[in-house]
Amino acid sequence: MNLINPSAMIMHELEGMELGQRIEACGRICYKSENKITHGSSEKFVRDIIKRGHNSVLEMATITIEVMASSGAISEFYSLLPKYLVVDWLMPEHILITGSVRAFRELCEEEGCAMVVNALAQELHKLHPDLFNAPAITGRSTVAVRQVSDGELHDMMAGTVIRHRHMAVKFIVNRAVSHEIVRHRPCSFLQESQRYCRYDSDKFGNQVTFIKPCFYKDSSPEYMFWYTACLEAESLYLKLLKTSSPQAARTVLPNSCKTEI
Repeated sequence: MNLINPSAMIMHELEGMELGQRIEACGRICYKSENKITHGSSEKFVRDIIKRGHNSVLEMATITIEVMASSGAISEFYSLLPKYLVVDWLMPEHILITGSVRAFRELCEEEGCAMVVNALAQELHKLHPDLFNAPAITGRSTVAVRQVSDGELHDMMAGTVIRHRHMAVKFIVNRAVSHEIVRHRPCSFLQESQRYCRYDSDKFGNQVTFIKPCFYKDSSPEYMFWYTACLEAESLYLKLLKTSSPQAARTVLPNSCKTEI
C-alpha cells in the first residue's frame, strides 16, 4: 500500500502544444499511459478517440477564432445560441469565439448551417483536418475567419477578452474530493480510470495508492482504523483481480483511493 499527500499543479507544459498533442497529453491521464506518448503519436490517439466517440477528451484543447462578417451574418450566428462557446461581439462586424475542439465540432455538424458556421467549418478543416471533417458546403465566402494564437490572445487580455483564456490544472486527490470537483459544471474533466488501470501491474508498483487524510493525526486511533480499512481493501482488490476484471475488482476500493483529474 502506498500513501501520498494531495497536490495540484497548473499544466504550463501544454502551452504552445498543437491541439492533438494537448488532447493526447490530457487524455492519457485516464489510462495512465503517458509513457506511450512519442513524436507523432497524437495523430493516432486523436483518431481513435474520435472513432470511439470519447468526445469528452476533445474538451482538453481550445481554439479562439476571429470572425469578420456582416452584421446580418453575425446576428444569424447569435440566433443559433451555440453551446459551450465564449462569444464576444467586440465591434461592428467583428466577433471573437473561443471553445473546445468538441464544442466547435458539434457546432459545425449542426444542420441548417449559417454563413458564419460554414466559414468556420471550412477554416477549421483546413487548419486541423485530423480534428474536423470537411464541411458539406464549400466555396468562397464573404465571411473572413482566422485562428488567434495564444500569444495574440494574451496580448488582447483586457475587458471581456479575458473570458477567452483557458488553463489546464492537474489534481492528485482522493476520489471523494474528485466527486466534488466534477460538480463545477463550467469546467471540463478527465479522470484516471479504475476501469482501465490495473493496480497489480508493475506500472503502479503492484499496489494501490491512497491519499492520506488531513483530518486524522498520524498514529491516532482514527488514523489506524482508516489505515487498516485501506490495507484490507487493497488486499481484497488484488485477490479479486486474479479472477475478475479491473472494472469488477474496483468495487471494493474506498473513496480514499488516489486519482488524477
